[in-house]
Amino acid sequence: MLRKPVFFVGFMGAGKTSVVRRLARIAGSASVDMDRYIERRCERKIAEIFAEEGEAGFRKVETEVLRELAAAGPQFISCGGGVVVTPENREILKRSGFVVHLQITAHDAAKRIRNFERRPLFGDLDNAERICEERGPLYEEVADYTVRTADRSTGSVAYELRSVLRRKGVLWLRKSS
Repeated sequence: MLRKPVFFVGFMGAGKTSVVRRLARIAGSASVDMDRYIERRCERKIAEIFAEEGEAGFRKVETEVLRELAAAGPQFISCGGGVVVTPENREILKRSGFVVHLQITAHDAAKRIRNFERRPLFGDLDNAERICEERGPLYEEVADYTVRTADRSTGSVAYELRSVLRRKGVLWLRKSS
């Protein structure tokens, strides 16, 4: 049983969505992907929101959704890669739950990303490296725990995090009889 929200932050391609799905199955808890939630709520793809409203318009919606999800109770939440660029979001993350930073380099992320159209800020590798370096300290600022995900399977990361969350008192597993 999850005792509070667990937010997953990290650069694009770090494995946030995959790890959250696997961990939710392992722990028997609810999960949500913020980007998919935003797309359903706005009835548009993230790239369309960026194109029509710019990054500032998207970040405004992102903050509203983060507030909603933080108040929705214990669940695993896969945040968008840029959620930490907004100071208010960093405050919401720090005060509302446990934050896991899935750490990866832009180079390793590029190897994993299949659909660059869904990543409006990725651009080219030089741009991705710049963004990754800028956001790194922000991810660490909010993180309660950091795990490197390059060259690791989703399952190994999820099982490590299950153990960490149990040790930290964030996740209680029901005893089977």
